[in-house]
Amino acid sequence: MTVNTNYDAIFTTTIENRSKKLADNVTKNNALLQRLSAKDKIRTVDGGSKILEELEYGNGDLVWYSGFDTISYSGPELFSAAEYALKLCAVPVAVSGEEMLKNAGTERMIDLFEKRIQNAEKTMANKISEALYSDGTGSSGKEIGGLKLLVADSPSTGTVGGINRATTGNEFWRNQSSVISSAAGALSSSTILKKMNDVYLACSRGTDKPDLIVTDDYLYDMFESALQPSQRFCDPKLADAGFQCLKYKGADVIFDGGQGGSCPSKHMYFLNTNYLYLRPHKDRNFKVIGGERLSINSDAIYKIIGWAGNLTMSNAALQGVLVDYIA
Repeated sequence: MTVNTNYDAIFTTTIENRSKKLADNVTKNNALLQRLSAKDKIRTVDGGSKILEELEYGNGDLVWYSGFDTISYSGPELFSAAEYALKLCAVPVAVSGEEMLKNAGTERMIDLFEKRIQNAEKTMANKISEALYSDGTGSSGKEIGGLKLLVADSPSTGTVGGINRATTGNEFWRNQSSVISSAAGALSSSTILKKMNDVYLACSRGTDKPDLIVTDDYLYDMFESALQPSQRFCDPKLADAGFQCLKYKGADVIFDGGQGGSCPSKHMYFLNTNYLYLRPHKDRNFKVIGGERLSINSDAIYKIIGWAGNLTMSNAALQGVLVDYIA
């Protein structure tokens, strides 16, 4: 057992006091999460084995008539639901008894704990931001399903939210995709705007349009070169948050590349964030798991900061991806 059990409460309290800040830091670390937070699209889950998103995909009956024509109702299927698994992740934070002895005194201990928790924050923020682009197969399928799953390069295959996209009748659940298939057709600064326009229009429905475009540094640089004669800068809120971005047809264009960038190479995602959600569990939203944890066979205090949830989607047809030729 640890020789400094009196510091366990300080450790736990320090983490709990920072849990909201930790959640904020994760959100601010990623442009997609920042946008979802700004639009109140981060919604907690109370419980259950699945996260459900209701889908409206059918059309009701409209009958043109005159006089005493019969107005019939056929009862078409209008609503369904996509279901997403609850995925869990955790970052351990530990302080040895020796470290506690060397940092005796309340203020010095809080400083030590703060440093460890700050490192956990960075780890959680970077790893969740990376997972937002995943296809859900990482860590033997335990990772959240990110954009490579929800807004797939090949949208007519695979199962998303429990709905098989390959099945006839499920075309509504396929995102828009434009994949350059040959080196001869590879994008350039003179062709990228036309291709972006094609995907943007395919993702538009009346006033429903992409509001966020996320890309890697390769395509962002190409887009910026094409746009430089008439550059428009993005939402000041995103710029103030530290994101480098431009505008395209009203949508903010964000680059998630450079060191630590997670966007897949030569990918550009056209996102309508009205239909994307981050769904954390209310009891596992960057909180300490299990309360008091003292190491059984070593002189240390050991805490685990946990998160559970998933990235979900309620409309696939209004999302899109542009993929340049990848050799």
